[in-house]
Amino acid sequence: MQLIDTHTHLDFPDFDADRSAVLARCRALGVEKLVVLGVYQANWQRLWDLVESEDGLYAAFGLHPIYLEQHHPEHLAELRAWLERLAGNRKLCAIGEFGLDWYVPELDHERQQALFEAQLKLAAEFELPALLHVRRAHAPTIATLKRYRLKRAGIVHAFAGSLEEAKEYLKLGFKLGLGGAATWPQANRLRKVVAQLPLEAMVLETDAPDMAPAMHPRQRNSPEYLAEICRGLAELRGVTPEELASASSCNACALFGWQ
Repeated sequence: MQLIDTHTHLDFPDFDADRSAVLARCRALGVEKLVVLGVYQANWQRLWDLVESEDGLYAAFGLHPIYLEQHHPEHLAELRAWLERLAGNRKLCAIGEFGLDWYVPELDHERQQALFEAQLKLAAEFELPALLHVRRAHAPTIATLKRYRLKRAGIVHAFAGSLEEAKEYLKLGFKLGLGGAATWPQANRLRKVVAQLPLEAMVLETDAPDMAPAMHPRQRNSPEYLAEICRGLAELRGVTPEELASASSCNACALFGWQ
């Protein structure tokens, strides 16, 4: 079973003690490619150094809404500079993680929206997929994406919306990132949605070190758990793990332009 983790934060300090061992276990379990996402300007260089040092790792750079207070106007200029410098580099695969988070009350909506749109413009300009964080903000996200109509679309990471919202994203060309959240029995609504999604909509992810699946509760999440997540989601969807792995990997490769 060949797998792609389309969303991980393997550069985070949580993995400093055993990153090489985690990667070795990933490869042994069939996780062949991993997308490592930047979330603020200060972690971009660390992230890039990591993906350059290891086969199968790919980078995305972005300004995440959760870190809104750490972002400064000059960081958008720096993001553009990174994208210009790495244009055409096979290790750069997307812009992200960025988007809208209306779950955290103290995060200013207007500032988030401005930052969201600025990064969508960069995604359009550089023709890179957008890897989106969307929490309690599907309506404004969908409305904004309808205005921008990205040529290469992207992924709505950790999708937990309704089936109707899923269909809106699919019309816009987006894939839906699915990970550990739907493996929890209490996630009834999400599990019902996952069971109805077309395979061509789905890509697998872990969001490690966050969002551990039900089979590893209260632990650091890890990309090595992707095969178990795949098995859990495949059962929900009514397909074999191999079918889901194949569909997800094909979807990811098509999106990122991988062979």
